[in-house]
Amino acid sequence: MRRTPRFTTTEQGELFRTWNYHAVFTDTGFDLHTADEYHRKHAIIEQVFADLNDAALAHFPSGRFAANQAWLTLACLTHNLLRATGSLTSMFHAKARTATLRRHLITIPARITRTARRITLRLPANWPWQHHYQALFTATHQRL
Repeated sequence: MRRTPRFTTTEQGELFRTWNYHAVFTDTGFDLHTADEYHRKHAIIEQVFADLNDAALAHFPSGRFAANQAWLTLACLTHNLLRATGSLTSMFHAKARTATLRRHLITIPARITRTARRITLRLPANWPWQHHYQALFTATHQRL
């Protein structure tokens, strides 16, 4: 049994501490702390698999091994680049799923203009993710 404190955010506060109880059933032989850590890591990788299955892995191209291998390599590369992009953007985007990252940061309603040999990206005036995108742009275009 694992016990975690339940936090309440009210103006009055709490009279006494309350707890959430989580039952842990396993046949691994680990102690409670090790078993909990092991199962949490398993849940994280399952979330990554679900995220990949909702995106590129839902569309394997053919029954040929080489084509599927190339598709899987590109899917993993894209997934890792999107995770890095989300981490550079904001804390919300660091934990967001791939579909959210595509919707907020990739499919931008913008226009590319070119004046005086300089390319400019014109973003919408009231776009809700403008500050996050500018943080990403600043993080990726800093000179070392």
